[in-house]
Amino acid sequence: MAVEHLKAFGLSTYAARTFVALVSLGEGTAQDVSEVANVPRTRVYDAADELGERGLVDVKQSNPKRYWAISTETTGRHFKQEYEHRANALTDALDGLESSNHTTEQRGVWTVTGRDAVTERVVDFVSTADDEVVYMTVGTVLTDEIVASLSDASDRRASIRLAEMSQSPEDRLERAVPDAELFESLWDWADTPAGRLLMVDREKTLVSVLVDGDGEHPPEPLDETAIWGAGQSNSLYCRL
Repeated sequence: MAVEHLKAFGLSTYAARTFVALVSLGEGTAQDVSEVANVPRTRVYDAADELGERGLVDVKQSNPKRYWAISTETTGRHFKQEYEHRANALTDALDGLESSNHTTEQRGVWTVTGRDAVTERVVDFVSTADDEVVYMTVGTVLTDEIVASLSDASDRRASIRLAEMSQSPEDRLERAVPDAELFESLWDWADTPAGRLLMVDREKTLVSVLVDGDGEHPPEPLDETAIWGAGQSNSLYCRL
């Protein structure tokens, strides 16, 4: 598992295996690493160079050379800082490319697939709220990020209106957003696959349904698909 996580941060397979081996050994020679990590000894040298360039491994100039891995705490901090730096650099680069029309009206209805992706859209839309958020959801898709975004919107003096829903998500939102206004929903979602309904400033609208999935979100083997539109004349808002 650690190897896969390290690869996700951009390390080669051999470098990831070498680092994991050194963490377990404390320090060691290329031969020591090769025996533990199932990495050819000749490739350990290249892997160690890669790790050294990333600041993850130090080298003792002995004969043979010995390699030492930084602590797990330092490793976590290193990758967190690197991730944040890359994310900020990516945001800056994309900001320079973003169309001036990107945040204005989006004609038509757009589709987003996947529960995590739908959650990101909900949080993103709520974060832009100036005047009003209308929200309804089922408990299985109510995340901490969404609760926090609604609370932040309320702190910005946006009006939060929550449709009556099942008791668990309703209670949770009432605690997190005490100034929210509850209203009686005209929809009964109990016997439907509906996921959530969101309207922001009467300009952005999102509706989702739960669909058959791959079981990544237990206990229900369900995923989510949503449609959304933006702008006061977007067709989805007009239909609702």
